[in-house]
Amino acid sequence: MKKVILIALLCLPVVTLADHMDVIQMRIGENCSVAQYVAIMKDFNEQWGVNYGYVAELAVPLQSNDLVSIFWVGRSANAEAFGKAWDAWRDAQADPTSAAAKLQARFNACGEFNEARRSYDVY
Repeated sequence: MKKVILIALLCLPVVTLADHMDVIQMRIGENCSVAQYVAIMKDFNEQWGVNYGYVAELAVPLQSNDLVSIFWVGRSANAEAFGKAWDAWRDAQADPTSAAAKLQARFNACGEFNEARRSYDVY
């Protein structure tokens, strides 16, 4: 019986789920430090991202052909979850008292300049 169950399980199609990775290549303004940007990012994770299953990290190059850009690396469970989070972020900008709008104001004050945005499925 165990062999039959094992064979049945091995014959079932395997579903592979991929995380979604959101990568924004940016430069921060002269009026902002990496430490200040990291503080905003941590507040983003705690005040907003946690509610949408989105967590961000900041990658600062040590060795690269581009030592000026930094990289926002956000992760969601999948592309659908990312899309729902993006819709919520965008829609919340209409309410200046929302957590998303307050965070966006802080990002703007830090002088971020997005150079490119990429999206990946991560297996």
